[in-house]
Amino acid sequence: MSNESIISDIHHTYKIRGCKTKYSSVQKKFEHLMIHYPAYAFIFFWRTKKKTTYFNRLFTSGYACKIFGSTKIGGGLVCFHPFSTVINAKSIGRNFEFRNGLTIGNKFNDNNYLPVIGNNVTVGANVCIIGDIKIGDNVIIGAGSVVVKSVPSNTIIAGNPAKIIKSIEL
Repeated sequence: MSNESIISDIHHTYKIRGCKTKYSSVQKKFEHLMIHYPAYAFIFFWRTKKKTTYFNRLFTSGYACKIFGSTKIGGGLVCFHPFSTVINAKSIGRNFEFRNGLTIGNKFNDNNYLPVIGNNVTVGANVCIIGDIKIGDNVIIGAGSVVVKSVPSNTIIAGNPAKIIKSIEL
């Protein structure tokens, strides 16, 4: 866990969630997110590896979500609804945004077959990303998609199985 990742999570969540307060200090933004955004609290406690504290249970009770400790996730992690989510990846880049019902995992019950996910990836609800695949940078994955093949950078994908529906011009 690094303070840089936590601070990046704070700034990115604050921006993406559209917080209307005009706090400039990291401490005030952190307090606002912890009080008003339980999904942020879940991410914070995962980052700090404090699984069984009183505050963890107070802020995140009722969440059925698991992020494997072996998954390396860059700063700027934003969770909208962590319910029914399992994340087991080799690595996930910076500014990863996800919604409920996400499954990221291995193939053949073998952790040698885990996905690698790039930077600036946004994932819709009820998405499955399975196997030894690579998701490029700047990818948007539509709700309900099943991703079992590698995805190039700068694309929008959707469907079962997921297919490229649009290239993004940067």
